[in-house]
Amino acid sequence: MQYDVAIIGCGVVGAAVAYELSKYTASVIVLEAENDVADETSKANSGIFHAGYDPQPGTLMAQLNVAGVAQAKELCRKLDVPVRWTGSLVIALSNGELAAIKMLFDRGTKNGVPGQELLNAAQARHLDARLSPQVKGALYCPSAGVVYSWEYALAFIETAVRNGTELCRNFRVTGITRPEKGGYCIQSESGACITATYVVNAAGVYADIIHNMVSPPAFHIQPTRGEYYLLDKTAGDLVRHIIFQCPTAAGKGVLVAPTAGGNIIVGPNAAPCSRTDVRVTHSGLDYIAARAQKSIPSIDLRSSIRNFAGVRANHDREDFIIGEADGAPGFIDLAGIKSPGLSAAPAIATTCLTLLEQAGLALEEKKSYVDSRKRIAFERLSVSEKQRLIKKNPLYGRVICRCETITEGEIIDALRTPVPPVSVDGINRRCGTGMGRCQGGFCSPRVMELLMNEAHVSWHDVLQDKAGSYLLTGRTKQQEECCERCR
Repeated sequence: MQYDVAIIGCGVVGAAVAYELSKYTASVIVLEAENDVADETSKANSGIFHAGYDPQPGTLMAQLNVAGVAQAKELCRKLDVPVRWTGSLVIALSNGELAAIKMLFDRGTKNGVPGQELLNAAQARHLDARLSPQVKGALYCPSAGVVYSWEYALAFIETAVRNGTELCRNFRVTGITRPEKGGYCIQSESGACITATYVVNAAGVYADIIHNMVSPPAFHIQPTRGEYYLLDKTAGDLVRHIIFQCPTAAGKGVLVAPTAGGNIIVGPNAAPCSRTDVRVTHSGLDYIAARAQKSIPSIDLRSSIRNFAGVRANHDREDFIIGEADGAPGFIDLAGIKSPGLSAAPAIATTCLTLLEQAGLALEEKKSYVDSRKRIAFERLSVSEKQRLIKKNPLYGRVICRCETITEGEIIDALRTPVPPVSVDGINRRCGTGMGRCQGGFCSPRVMELLMNEAHVSWHDVLQDKAGSYLLTGRTKQQEECCERCR
């Protein structure tokens, strides 16, 4: 099992690298520890394409943020990823913060952020009427947007797999050795071994652990938990833009923003944690609520349909960690990819290809390459389009999820993609089932049934999400044999 390149981690950065590499003839395998792609940081974040005013000029963050957002416009179009280019407002709640947003404006100018403007209070409230009366002014950035971040990562890896990239899930790396003949031998906890000439470390909150397997410690990841409210679609017109407060040393602060799916997202806080700590806490939610009300006093958090948390890869440096590891030729670190990592992902990927080429990887373009992707979202179709689709395939006329109007046809499509789901939540992420007001209360049994039938999964092997999250443990009712009298 010898490959030219092995990518460790299939979050949005690893998936973007796989997508770029799949345009070339090099043999590539992606090693993902979980049973689905983008199942850590990339599925639990704000889903924001940041404009690029926040990073310090001259840093990789600044350069790759602006470049990545510029690339995202075309990528989302041809890979059919839901995105809304809403623009963002960084609000000043005091006269002192007016100086802060002016500094951000100047920084954005140096970073090449397009179209940004400094607004007075009246201009800011004209763009978003529910802003606090305390707002003194705002920085407006029209290039910011909201994206379904998990779908973005999925689009990259699906396209890569369709073009010949291999994806190995449930491959948790436990060791990396360097054979005498060169390259790297990557071992999993199951005993499997993959050999590759080049390795890309895109392991997120585990990137320092992976790095230390081949090179002396050079950085330390400090995982940080961010908690969120997700509001019902009935609150979808609360704000029209992404509303930020002035950033602090802890991060970009609590935002109130529309989502690509029409909800409102509120959060996050920032709490140091372990690598797997996705708890939602009273203290965290109380903090978020208090901060959000400073931006939008009329916000009603009682319309929340879900609270969740994600862990991001904060670290002990001020910039992304991108480069060849010391003493490990051909081993490329893409580490410490905290915010604006989602925004920068495509540009990080193209930078990674340059580093691989400098390390000796030959990049020969494929003569045949499929650089597009299409998914059917029934709810977004016109009435005539729905009618034609149902006539062609009646499965699109069977609604499984009432809240989000997701059909059986869409679920079957997801189960037959190049990267099919293996769990109920895997289907939910791909299709939108279970994402509405009832949070799967109505549709989950039907989703389970379709997963069992299409993927040939036994009832006692049905997973909610990650490995081991079994939904069914046994029967609660057994049919008894009839007695002689019944017969």
